[in-house]
Amino acid sequence: MALRAAQSAKAGVRAARPNRATAVVCKAQKVGQAAAAAALATAMVAGSANALTFDEIQGLTYLQVKGSGIANTCPVLESGTTNLKELKAGSYKLENFCIEPTSFTVKEESQFKGGETEFVKTKLMTRLTYTLDAMSGSFKVGSDGSAELKEDDGIDYAATTVQLPGGERVAFLFTIKQFDGKGTLDNIKGDFLVPSYRGSSFLDPKGRGGSTGYDNAVALPARADAEELLKENVKITKALKGSAVFSVAKVDPVTGEIAGVFESIQPSDTDLGAKPPKDIKVTGLWYAQLK
Repeated sequence: MALRAAQSAKAGVRAARPNRATAVVCKAQKVGQAAAAAALATAMVAGSANALTFDEIQGLTYLQVKGSGIANTCPVLESGTTNLKELKAGSYKLENFCIEPTSFTVKEESQFKGGETEFVKTKLMTRLTYTLDAMSGSFKVGSDGSAELKEDDGIDYAATTVQLPGGERVAFLFTIKQFDGKGTLDNIKGDFLVPSYRGSSFLDPKGRGGSTGYDNAVALPARADAEELLKENVKITKALKGSAVFSVAKVDPVTGEIAGVFESIQPSDTDLGAKPPKDIKVTGLWYAQLK
């Protein structure tokens, strides 16, 4: 019986994912446009008939979740309202904050002379381990419709790799770490930290690292300070910055659940300072509980 239930759960999730992804890709692009984002996000946040609510996910066994992809999805809201005025003003504790990306694009220069740079679609190379979950923070709602969102702790970063149409692979640390945003419920803007993809103890193929390893390439000690080699020898693990916009699409005043869409832009991996970062645009769903 358990095996049969697990197979049923897997089939349900696999059938649901294309519907959710298709909806988000086109709708989350407009998250910065307040009125449009709220209207377009409603159907997408509700999910398909096979999407799971928080209680449904909590009721699943390990075997039902294992290998199904459920662990890489955020809960959806089946009840509640799209009338954001139903959310009472006050200070809330944010729990079970979950962010599920559904689209990754990378900013690339145009292939045509004089063309503008644009975000191009990519192929995801990472397995289903890129959703951020179990995060906590604070959420404030003003009587005038203003809102503040802060992220404090949780599983707030995930190593991710995408592939460009030409075959180049771009690694980045998808994150929303220490996000601090302000605005209105349908347009909360803010910045967040993007930690280094590699740590200071990581050694490159020549044994060079930030806090350990050689100071320079062993075969070229006399040229260690040469400009063309300096960026390879001096490892930089400084955190960079990203920006994001969150839009609330649906709330449930009874359960305290809240959901919406988001869009973030962050830098990619710099190979410890050896190469300039690329801009990564991530769009998708988010869910949280207000206490």
